[in-house]
Amino acid sequence: MISVNDFKTGITIEIEGVLWQVVDFQHVKPGKGAAFVRAKLKNLDKGSTLERTFRGGEKVQRAIVERKPFQYLYVQDDMYVFMDNNTYEQINVTKDVLGDDLKWLKDSMDVQIVFHGDKILGVEMPNFVELKVTQTDPGLKGDTAQGGSKPATVETGAVVTVPLFIEEGDVLQIDTRSGEYLKRV
Repeated sequence: MISVNDFKTGITIEIEGVLWQVVDFQHVKPGKGAAFVRAKLKNLDKGSTLERTFRGGEKVQRAIVERKPFQYLYVQDDMYVFMDNNTYEQINVTKDVLGDDLKWLKDSMDVQIVFHGDKILGVEMPNFVELKVTQTDPGLKGDTAQGGSKPATVETGAVVTVPLFIEEGDVLQIDTRSGEYLKRV
């Protein structure tokens, strides 16, 4: 059991047999009355979100989740194949589990797969990836008084907004959490 006062972003809890992940939370202590915790929770089975208010000090069941390092190998029949870095065991992950992170996935990438028992809850990408630009329009010098930006397609097919000086063939560092260009490598 865990107190709602100890909530942190990313903690997984179980309410009435359903797994929820804390996306956001706020401790509220009004001038009158008891303190409470307002939390935004994500359903790990369906992907829906819920805002819920808990009384201060209320206890909820903490779900035991395990993160294991895996390496992405290849895609076969809409199943993405990953290999356990320790046992070399291979597992298949559906496109639905990967969700939007699929646009950052490239061959031989190391990721963390999140398990609850034997069930795969999700795939956590590294915070930063290095991807090669495959297509972008040429930037023209003197085109803007301030710094400008343009779209660029990277090797995984994702489109990222980059500065005008980026050219095809450049390798970029991208933040997978926000999808933002960070720097040229």
